[in-house]
Amino acid sequence: MNTSPSTTASTANAAPRRSRSPLELAFRQFLRNRAALASLVILGIIVIACFVGPLFLTNDPAANDWGAISIPPTLLGQHWFGTDELGRDLLVRTLAGGRVSLEVGLLGTLVSGLIGVAWGATSGYIGGRTDAVMMRIVDMMYAIPYMLIAILMMTLLGRAFYLVVLTISAFSWLDMARVVRGQTLSLRTREFIDAARATGVSTPGIILRHIVPNLLGVVVVYATVTVPGIVLTESVLSFLGLGVQEPMTSWGVLINDGAQKLESMPWLLLCPAVMLCVTLYCVNFVGDGLRDALDTKER
Repeated sequence: MNTSPSTTASTANAAPRRSRSPLELAFRQFLRNRAALASLVILGIIVIACFVGPLFLTNDPAANDWGAISIPPTLLGQHWFGTDELGRDLLVRTLAGGRVSLEVGLLGTLVSGLIGVAWGATSGYIGGRTDAVMMRIVDMMYAIPYMLIAILMMTLLGRAFYLVVLTISAFSWLDMARVVRGQTLSLRTREFIDAARATGVSTPGIILRHIVPNLLGVVVVYATVTVPGIVLTESVLSFLGLGVQEPMTSWGVLINDGAQKLESMPWLLLCPAVMLCVTLYCVNFVGDGLRDALDTKER
């Protein structure tokens, strides 16, 4: 029996298409968000410039060029962002300061995320009195004036890099814990959790192998909100003189130095402030794009 070309074409068109995974659908949805995609590209350029740029530039962040003191930004000379009153190149110092600020933001988000996920998942899954006690502790920590405690800790313990990260992370996990707890309350009633419980999986095993993996989308999205918050907090502490110490620098330290010389050398404030603002805006746009891409209702 001969098969006509039209019948063959209709059979080929009727073949089932390959189903796309949720991760692939989320990736395609993110690519459609032009603002988020452009922000991701700009953010990647800033991160690469801050971490790799100082290695290729000839100037040292702490080196003094006594022949070029307090010169404004220029593309014709060696100092594109200008120099400060000690002849230090502002471009290199801005990139080096951005590296420190980004490291504080990423490490602080990692530490606070681990604490918040562990606390919120445990509280939400166990429930009952344990949940009530754990969340009352979170409420009491919310009532503590965070900035006052941070200033007190930095004054008493010093201003080393790891102390800055620990001080900021000490209170940054509270919002993450609440978000994770709310998601865990809805997950613990799902069928796969009941099946795991029926097969004898322990409580830590259910939390680690079933609850936490299903929270990764929410955690990643909320982490993009935490990073700019921690970077901004570090900048505020550095602006108050409680951040990292020399020879290290950060965007907050540079903004503090530039604010003191705003009338005579405005570029000392403008360059690091623009870098900080652009970075925070890009992270927020990327977070919005991830939120829309991972939201199944949007698809």
